[in-house]
Amino acid sequence: MKHTILLASATLVSTIAATARPGGGMDPEAARAALEVAEGLQVETFAAEPMLLSPSSMDVDSQGRVWVAEIVNYRGHNGKRPEGDRILVLEDTDRDGKADKQTVFYQGRDIDSPHGVTVLGNRVIVAAAGKIYNLYDDNNDLKADRVEVMFSGIDGGQHDHGIHAVHFGPDGKLYFNFGNDGHRIKDKDGKPLVDAAGNEVNNSRKPYQEGMIFRCNADGSGIETLAWNFRNNWEVSVDSFGGIWQSDNDDDGNKSVRINFVMEYGNYGYRDEMTGAGWNKGNAKTDEELQTAHWHLKDPGVVPNLLHTGAGSPTGICIYEGDLLPENYRGQMIHCDAGPNIVRAYPAARSGAGYKAEMANILEGKGDRFFRPSDVCVAPDGSLFVADWYDPGVGGHGMGDLDRGRIYRITPKGHKGYTVPSFDTSTAAGAVKAMANPNEDARYKAWTALAKMGESALETMKEAADNATDIRYVARLGWVAGKNPAAARKVIEHALNRTEEDLRCTALRLARQTAGDITETVGAVLNDSSAAVRREAAICLRFSKSAEMPKQWAQLAKQHTAGDRWSIESLGIGAALRWDECLAEYLKLLPDALGTPQGRDIIWRSRAKATPELLAKIVKSDKTPEVEKDRYMRAFDFQTGPEKDKALESLLQ
Repeated sequence: MKHTILLASATLVSTIAATARPGGGMDPEAARAALEVAEGLQVETFAAEPMLLSPSSMDVDSQGRVWVAEIVNYRGHNGKRPEGDRILVLEDTDRDGKADKQTVFYQGRDIDSPHGVTVLGNRVIVAAAGKIYNLYDDNNDLKADRVEVMFSGIDGGQHDHGIHAVHFGPDGKLYFNFGNDGHRIKDKDGKPLVDAAGNEVNNSRKPYQEGMIFRCNADGSGIETLAWNFRNNWEVSVDSFGGIWQSDNDDDGNKSVRINFVMEYGNYGYRDEMTGAGWNKGNAKTDEELQTAHWHLKDPGVVPNLLHTGAGSPTGICIYEGDLLPENYRGQMIHCDAGPNIVRAYPAARSGAGYKAEMANILEGKGDRFFRPSDVCVAPDGSLFVADWYDPGVGGHGMGDLDRGRIYRITPKGHKGYTVPSFDTSTAAGAVKAMANPNEDARYKAWTALAKMGESALETMKEAADNATDIRYVARLGWVAGKNPAAARKVIEHALNRTEEDLRCTALRLARQTAGDITETVGAVLNDSSAAVRREAAICLRFSKSAEMPKQWAQLAKQHTAGDRWSIESLGIGAALRWDECLAEYLKLLPDALGTPQGRDIIWRSRAKATPELLAKIVKSDKTPEVEKDRYMRAFDFQTGPEKDKALESLLQ
C-alpha cells in the first residue's frame, strides 16, 4: 500500500531554520510545520509548552479531554521538581482544535517517572514508581480525591523497562505489561501474586521471564500472565476481537525492533527458554539473520514476530477502529517509534495461522529530530492524538530537554474544529450506541452500563448486532452480552456460525473466559476452514482436563501446514500441560508422521517423553534433508529426563 509523504518546501525550510533555538529544537509552530504527514491527512498542534512538559503517556476521555502523564523527575533529573511529577488535563473549551485550559489533576513524588495514564470514567489509572495506582475523582472537579494502590512490588521505578500503561479490553478486563526490568508484581499490600495458572508472577523462569503481559478483572483480581520473554514491550493494545498487539525494543542498535501479534500464553524468545541465556550474534551477517538470532526465532517454543521495523525506540500503540481517517487506517495498528522520529501504521493481512504486515508512515520528524512521539490515542470524534516528548535523544536513560512538550492532532486534510459526540449511557439504547465509538473511555462507560443492566439490555444488544455492518462493533456487543451467564452460550454459538473468521476467533476467546468445558466449543471448529480459528481452538485447550482434549488437539495438529510457525506454536501452547497424551493421539492419527514435513514439525515442537526417541529417528533417517538436521538437534536442548540421554546415546551408536 503506497503512502505519499508531503515534503516541506524550500521556503518552509528557510522559515524553520530561522526559528530554530540555539540549544536545539524549534518553537512549536515551526516544529509542527517541519513534520511530514501522509497524503490525505493534516497535523495540527493541540497543545505545547508551557501548558505541558515531556509527555511520557496520554489518554483521551469520552469528553475529548487529553490527560497527560508529565515526566520531569526521571533518572538523572530525579528530584528536580520537588513537588513531584504531574497528571494534567488539557481541554479545548471552544472546540477549535486547540487546548485552551490546563488543570493539574494530581501531583506528587509517589508518581515520579509516570509511564502510563488511563482514564476510565471517574477512575484514572497511573503506572509509576513501580506501582499501579487508581486515582478517583469522586465529585467530578478534575481533582484526585482518593489514591489507592492496585499493584506494587514492580522493579524499574526509574527505568523505562518497568511498568507501563493499563488499557480496558473489549472483554471488560484490564491489560498491561512491563519490560524486563519489572521482574515481578505484587498485590497492593506487597504480597507476591499468584496468577490464574497457579504460578507466582516473577522472572524466575518458572515459567516466566523478562518482559510480560497481564490481564486482570477491573478491580485487579484474577490476574493472568498472558505472554512473556519480551525485552521492553512498552504498551499493549487490544482490538475489538480480543486480539493483542504490541511492540518490543531490541538490545539497542541491533536493528531488531519488532511488532508482535500476541498469542496468549506464548514465549516470545528474548532469552533462552531453558537457561535464560542471552542471544548471540554468531555468524549473522544480514539484518534478517541478526533478528532471527536476537529473538531466538529458530528455537521450538518461540512465537514468531509479525514484523521487524529496524532500529528504534518503540513507544505507544493503539488500534484505530474509527471511521474519520481514510479506509487504509481503519482496523490497523498505529504506533509511535521515538528513535527514528516517526508514527506509523502497520497494515496487517492474514498469512496462514498468523499475519504479515508492512509499514506505512503517518507522521515523521525529518525536519525536526527533536520530535519524539511517545504515545498515540483515538479521540471520540475519530481523530488521532500524538504525544511528543520532544527531546534531542532517546535511549541510555538520558533526557536532554525538560522545558518542552507537545500534543498533536491528526485529521483528514481540510478538517475543521474538534467536535465531540455526546453520550447517554443511562439507557440500553444509548449505551449500545456508545459502544460504536472508537474511544476507549466511551466504550468503557457503555460496557459498564450495559453489564450493570444485565438481562434487560440483551435484546437491545442483539437487535443492534443483527443490523450492524461493522463486525468490530458486533464483536464488542458480543463480549458484553457473552459475559452475561444467561446469554453466554447463545452468543458463542451464534458467533461460531458467522462467516467472518474474526468473529469465530472472538467466540473462542470468549469461551476461554466463560465456558466450563471448553471442549464443547472447540469441537464445533475442529475442521474449520480458517487456520486462524484453528489456532485459537488449539490455545483454548491449554488448561483443559477433559478426556476429549488430546483427541481434539490431535485433530487440529493433523491439519497443520508445514512451515506455518504460527500454527505450530499455537499447538505447542495448547499441548503444553499434556504433551504425552497429545502426541500419542497424534501418532495414532498419523503413524507415518516422521516421514512428512508436517509431522516432523509437530515432533520438533513437542515436549513429550516419547519426543527424544522420535527426534533421534528423524536425525538418523535418510528421508530427513541434511540441511534440516541441525534444527532437530537443537530441539534436544528443550527436552529433559532419561529419555533424552538415551536418545542422544543412540545417535552416538
